Amino acid sequence: MDKFIIQGGKKLEGQVEIRGSKNAAGAILAACLLTKEPCVIGNLPLVDDILNLLEVISEMGAKIEWIEKRKVKITAGDNLDVNKIDFEKFSKARTSVLLLGALVARFNQFKVSRPGGDRIGLRPITTHLDALEALGCKIKEQGDFYEFNINELKGAEIILPEFSVTATEILLMAGCLAKGHTIVKIAAGEPHIQELVLMLNKMGGDIKWEGTHSLIINGVEKLNGVEYSIIPDALEVGTFLIIGALCGGEITVPDIEGDYLDLFLEKLKEAGVNFKRENGFIKVKKSDNLKPIKVQALPYPGFPTDLLPLIVPLLTQAKGKSLLHDPLYENRLNYIHQLRKMGADIEIVDPHRAFIFGPTELSGVSIESTDIRAGACLIVAGLLGQGETIISNVSQIDRGYERIEERLAKLGAEIKRISN
Repeated sequence: MDKFIIQGGKKLEGQVEIRGSKNAAGAILAACLLTKEPCVIGNLPLVDDILNLLEVISEMGAKIEWIEKRKVKITAGDNLDVNKIDFEKFSKARTSVLLLGALVARFNQFKVSRPGGDRIGLRPITTHLDALEALGCKIKEQGDFYEFNINELKGAEIILPEFSVTATEILLMAGCLAKGHTIVKIAAGEPHIQELVLMLNKMGGDIKWEGTHSLIINGVEKLNGVEYSIIPDALEVGTFLIIGALCGGEITVPDIEGDYLDLFLEKLKEAGVNFKRENGFIKVKKSDNLKPIKVQALPYPGFPTDLLPLIVPLLTQAKGKSLLHDPLYENRLNYIHQLRKMGADIEIVDPHRAFIFGPTELSGVSIESTDIRAGACLIVAGLLGQGETIISNVSQIDRGYERIEERLAKLGAEIKRISN
């Protein structure tokens, strides 16, 4: 149970290194099990959720070879044995559920445990299971386990009940090797899903977008090995931009391609954050006279739910009342109780909405991280606050941010990791 100790109020400046996208990496590693040929994956983020997934894959019999620090070669050949799944490790992170898309395509029968993940509310996998049943899987729930029986995967038209990223990724993988055509409507369209489509097509898949939120998957006989590099993590970009707005002299963050951060950046602009995009970078300076805003998490290309907690410390410094709304997860706002300990003036209206009043001065206290993004939010608050902040349970942060304290220290932050 490591802790971070932060001495707040320091001015940060310099250029930040952005790692590969954790959310993209999970599905891309799972997709490597769809072929018996080697797959080489580059720009891998060395975060706990991804390293845990690699361990699960390795213990099933796939050969894992590290070519470079962040480049791995995965060969899921004939030795892959679904009966060797480590249920404890499978349950450790929600990322493991992505393996279902490949396992149903390669095995006729297997059992998995319930996936774990962030404590941000009920996150049932009913949508994922219903979608797989539509492709021909028979699934039986027994206590903390799910038993799968598959005679043959057959294409189907599936209308998802929500813009589920994970269900879309699972269907993309399973649909590639299903017989016939699979149509997915109300498909999520995040950049990491677009990357998965590109990778699967590079492996020999036949997937087409029809508009923004419909996918047509034509099943193929087999998929080939591939070499692929994971996209930079847009959520890390957003995290460091907010840190720069609150604690910066000037911080430079690599920009990303695509429109994933468009609405996020528009909201920063509306709040009065001082930043500019140029030559593939975003430069942000400490921003005074911040303004209150209304911000709501929305499906892509809307405001990313994972960046909603990060913007809260910023809004504690805005003059007036801001409204925060996350309709997705009923326990997402738990971190607000920790911010209140630091002096934040925040009123939780209901499980999905909060009013943030500012500006208020934050002071260092002992607080606890409950999930990845909540933990990052508390780091931002600790860097901003006066005095010493101690954040416990930083293993939650390690699940999504690779050694964030080392990158912050390079910018001038006074932050250290203490191991119990």
